[in-house]
Amino acid sequence: MKIKKGDNILMVSGKDKGKTGKVLRAFPKLSKIMAEGINLRKKTIRPRREGEKGQIISQPFAFNVSNAKMICQKCGKATRVGYKIENNEKHRICKKCQSIM
Repeated sequence: MKIKKGDNILMVSGKDKGKTGKVLRAFPKLSKIMAEGINLRKKTIRPRREGEKGQIISQPFAFNVSNAKMICQKCGKATRVGYKIENNEKHRICKKCQSIM
């Protein structure tokens, strides 16, 4: 999986198409990611103590990696991610400007 925790992404499809956010968690085995402000779902929280009120909160849920593109730090465009091997080290590169991410 080419997108990792901490990367900035752009949603390419789905209900949040066009939104950007930072990746909070990555699930490589499921090929899903979770990003802040994207794919929000409402969750009901029950009151824990007596006299406390219940709440409804919005929480980000995981979505498929294929629905997102990474935003390059140098050129600022949504791009695909490639790999380049230099000095026996593997680096992620931007497919548009060829800079190391």
